[in-house]
Amino acid sequence: MARINDVGGTVGFGAVDTADDPAPFHADWEARVVGLFNALRAEGLFNTNEFRDAIESMPPTEYLTTSYYERWFEAIRTLLERKGVIEPGELDD
Repeated sequence: MARINDVGGTVGFGAVDTADDPAPFHADWEARVVGLFNALRAEGLFNTNEFRDAIESMPPTEYLTTSYYERWFEAIRTLLERKGVIEPGELDD
């Protein structure tokens, strides 16, 4: 079963932008999300496969309307809730 992230061959998503972008982050919060990911993964809270699954399990509308690092943050939040580190909805604000 294909998930929303598997859009290969799907019409209507436009061309893929292959232009080089020298900036790895476009806002400070994006770098913090990557740092959070690295710290939590290093602590063994989740692994890369769990993280990827959390991103790929996002509802289609949410997946398609969020940026790359917003998806990362949502995946981290989801995993922390699943594992009981934070309460559901604790980071909603």
